[in-house]
Amino acid sequence: MTRFRRLRGSARLREMVRETRVSKSELIYPIFIEEGEGIKKPVDSMPGVYRYSIDTADEMLSEAAKSGISGVLIFGIPAHKDEQASSAYDENGVTQTAIRYIKKNYPELLVIADVCLCEYTSHGHCGVVSDGKILNDETLPLLAKMSVSLAKAGADIIAPSDMMDGRVAAIREALDENGFPDIPIMAYSAKFASGYYSPFRDAAESAPCFGDRKTYQMDPANGREALREIEEDIFEGADIVMVKPALAYLDIVRAARDRFDLPIAAYNVSGEYSMVKAAAQNGWIDEKRIVMENLTAIKRAGADIIITYHALEAAKWLEEQE
Repeated sequence: MTRFRRLRGSARLREMVRETRVSKSELIYPIFIEEGEGIKKPVDSMPGVYRYSIDTADEMLSEAAKSGISGVLIFGIPAHKDEQASSAYDENGVTQTAIRYIKKNYPELLVIADVCLCEYTSHGHCGVVSDGKILNDETLPLLAKMSVSLAKAGADIIAPSDMMDGRVAAIREALDENGFPDIPIMAYSAKFASGYYSPFRDAAESAPCFGDRKTYQMDPANGREALREIEEDIFEGADIVMVKPALAYLDIVRAARDRFDLPIAAYNVSGEYSMVKAAAQNGWIDEKRIVMENLTAIKRAGADIIITYHALEAAKWLEEQE
């Protein structure tokens, strides 16, 4: 007679037969670096998350470096924004300066540089705008220029999140031509036009001033299209592909894992983080238990890399288990 309970009788036995494990080295911590000095601003919609200027970020960066996680995903918040996102590819821009600082002082951390124009444009969209339309092909040279400037600053991985068609090929070509053939691209390949991003837009000051992003980010209802997007990014030269958000799109993570053999990242986004934090603060859930259950679900679905605002806390909890 089969009795599944035979392998559940003790913590040690359950651990021995556990199928899915989350490790610290699979975690990436997103950070927000703002241009200026003496800045440490809490993000009200993301409890425990702050916007830092680089001179105040050492406490956070030191914790990340000691935690055992693999690295950080950096988002820059410039002082100057314009229609051409000129701060995005400024060699002395906030993100470039922060990357140089992190690589000099915390070389053990991988630095993944987000590539998108939304934080740098005056209108908040991810591309060049003309007559209210977000232009695809006109945006590609700016994304390529931004990618090269971030690689020059020392970024270990370039991560385009804009969802313009053809941007992976444009960035790959630009990196290769400028002496960075070994810099990998982590493409936000299946990035959905999701309601889960609202807290991030508070943190990054990147909400669009008009309209929405549904003409270039994916329809949440489409799964087959997500696999086509991923396949195209791989064809164009992506080394890692990403599904964003994670929890509401675990079916996409699993379908991608079953179909493709590249490393897959999943982004446990701001709204997913904030809902857990809010419920925990109200005493409705056990935060540690829910976070680890969510991360395990993402890993079980097939993700190799998890980008999450829970990374530093999760690293401590994983340390306690060792």
